[in-house]
Amino acid sequence: MIHAEQRMIGSMVNATGTIRLRVGSEVRVGSQLSGIVKKLNATVGCHVNAGDIIAEIDDAPIQARLAQAEAQAQLDRATRERARVNAERARQLALQGLIPIQQQQDLELALEEAKARYEKSLSDRDLVKVDLRYVQIRAPISGTVASISTQEGETVAASFTAPTFVTIIGDNALQLVAMVDETDIASVRRGNPTLFTVDSYPSRDFPGIVASIAPKATVVSGVVNYEVTIHIQKDAKLLKPDMTANVSIQTAQHEALALPPAAIQRDGDQTFVYVAGKSQPERRPVVTGRKEGGVVEIRKGVSEADSVLLLGDGKADSAKPAS
Repeated sequence: MIHAEQRMIGSMVNATGTIRLRVGSEVRVGSQLSGIVKKLNATVGCHVNAGDIIAEIDDAPIQARLAQAEAQAQLDRATRERARVNAERARQLALQGLIPIQQQQDLELALEEAKARYEKSLSDRDLVKVDLRYVQIRAPISGTVASISTQEGETVAASFTAPTFVTIIGDNALQLVAMVDETDIASVRRGNPTLFTVDSYPSRDFPGIVASIAPKATVVSGVVNYEVTIHIQKDAKLLKPDMTANVSIQTAQHEALALPPAAIQRDGDQTFVYVAGKSQPERRPVVTGRKEGGVVEIRKGVSEADSVLLLGDGKADSAKPAS
């Protein structure tokens, strides 16, 4: 025999939703260089961390270009030194009046040109070194490899667009988008806690929290709904994109009387409890509400002063009509 207790019971909004990828969570990793794929380190379904080497392009052509750029820089450096010596000699001879001023000026200009050519050759060499860094293709984010479009030994051409090597879905990339009816959307707020289930795990509740509410409605066949984006707080790795979810959004809490489910009985469409009377238990119709936290909300029918019999109690069993 127990008494109904005051409990905090949540008001809920029920909706259906779909597991989706967050915008920007899917990254296509490509190559900025043309060449032969020398090594591919990723497989579909494997996890990579940001900075991991996904693939390597054959660097032989780049190394050849770098050697050529280094040689050109050395040649231009020697030319600059020769021009510097000639210009210095011309300045001394011009001071002595042994050569015309025009010849000195020509040698000074030749020195400036040699300096410019040397600086350009250094820039060209540095540009090749930049390309050399792109030989190793690294993961920009941590996540799971969803697809691979290039294999070892294939030649990629990056002349116009960067060819895609792999597609990576970032960690914590999933979110739930629920379609809430216009009659319920007014009570939904950002930060409301949620619980949802998916068909793959029907007995498992996944917790979440309302992250955003779309300002514009989605109208399908005349039915007005609003997209509510829910951040998945736990066990998101068990879920996959496009799964359908049944969602319960807790919009508010209110104080109400509550009884354990064992005290609630049904006879057809009628719900009732047995309350202790003066001589024998009395059958008392009740109006129930939500079931939450192992108790059932009692909206009408009993008070805190009533002694309610539990199912299995001898007096409650004896009060039932014989079958």
